[in-house]
Amino acid sequence: MKKKSIFLGRRIRGLRSRAGLSQAELAKRLGVSATYLNLLEHDRRPVTTTLLLDLARVLDVDLRVLSSGADAELLAALTEVFSEPMFEDHPLTKQELSVFIDANPEVARAVLRLHRSFTGTRESLNTLGERLLDYQQDIGVVERMRLSSEQVSDFIQANGNYFPSLEVEAERLLATAETREGEELFARLERHLADMHGVRVRIVSHREMRGAVRRFDPDRRELALSEVLRRGSRNFQLAAQIGLLSCGQTLKELSNTPQLPNEESRALCRVALASYFAGAVLMPYETFLRAAEAERYDIETLGHRFRVGWEQISHRVTTLRRPGAEGVPFYMLRVDLAGNISKRFSAAGIQFPRFSGLCSLWNVHAAFLQPGRVRVQISQMEDGHRVLAVARTVQRHSSGFASPEAPYAVGVGCDISHASKIVYADGLNVDSSAAAVPIGVTCRLCERQNCTARAFPSIRGSLRIDENVRGPSFFAGVT
Repeated sequence: MKKKSIFLGRRIRGLRSRAGLSQAELAKRLGVSATYLNLLEHDRRPVTTTLLLDLARVLDVDLRVLSSGADAELLAALTEVFSEPMFEDHPLTKQELSVFIDANPEVARAVLRLHRSFTGTRESLNTLGERLLDYQQDIGVVERMRLSSEQVSDFIQANGNYFPSLEVEAERLLATAETREGEELFARLERHLADMHGVRVRIVSHREMRGAVRRFDPDRRELALSEVLRRGSRNFQLAAQIGLLSCGQTLKELSNTPQLPNEESRALCRVALASYFAGAVLMPYETFLRAAEAERYDIETLGHRFRVGWEQISHRVTTLRRPGAEGVPFYMLRVDLAGNISKRFSAAGIQFPRFSGLCSLWNVHAAFLQPGRVRVQISQMEDGHRVLAVARTVQRHSSGFASPEAPYAVGVGCDISHASKIVYADGLNVDSSAAAVPIGVTCRLCERQNCTARAFPSIRGSLRIDENVRGPSFFAGVT
């Protein structure tokens, strides 16, 4: 049987552009001529297996993502969009969507943005339906903020959650901030803030902070930090403020991109990037990578060493993507008790839903059953892809007895091929598919019809119920 030729012109061109490489630069790294690469990008030559492997290495992308042709993130998002009940009479397969995205990537993104706008307006109407004053204005605010957060998430995802310019800025700060014998990091950063920016730091009561944990007054040159913050969190907030003051131009340049089309999304992005900078200050790249590998990514041990929390360590391990010094590629997500995903970063071939609930069999949900305890699970996606998943609940800082508890769970994971490098895989039968928990992205996209956790029927099949048979779930009769 003749082997099918693979043409990935638009995909290669898009990834090259995202990496900021010219045709000549990419051709040199691949060891091919610029003319040949030009032919590849215009689908006038097929991609060989060897070149496919070289492209995945040079462009630092998952081979599955590259070989699939269509942008994996965009394909997952559009697949979820077309899983909504309104499209039941117009079912589209992943193959059809993949062909559409490859041929019309910008149109596909426009469709996705249109759907986001629609869902934002729909949720706003549901939430604000009983309000009569300033109705249209309120809808616009909610819609814009929801869209802005999605745009920032997409921007971080597109950059692989790795920002080398901020890593350099963090290393420069640590090199220039004077160190005195026996001095804690907080005192070192506090003195740097005073010397370089003339800013005084005060620890302030929760009542005076009015619920905030960090508040900067540019006129008085004063930074107030809440008393409820523990030592590691104080360091983090102090470093974040230094990032906003010292790296303002870098933050502005990074956020000045067509992916962030309005000031709300750009401002939100600058806040997120300042937090990235703070993580790089508290957990310097090379030092942290060596420690992570030595401790086999034991999150709690790393937290003690770098004096930060579970979530901060979990986020930092996803940023270890420096060319030539990469760590294990982890995904990360954060959910609350209601199942809302408030933070996500896809890696290891894992995609997360944007417009519906995450499959309830993910162990990040089960973490709430045993607060504070690490939950480890081998998960298997529908395509057979297996993942080592780790999750634990995290408690936000409480401001006092009357403050409501707001626990959330943070999950990280990696492809099962990296299990030997991870302490949480010890004692697990990583070679057996029978030991894996079958999971999906979300019910409407999952074809496991007899799943006991199914909440909605899948759009992949018609609903045919035998009234005389009751399966493990109400929709067990779907075929």
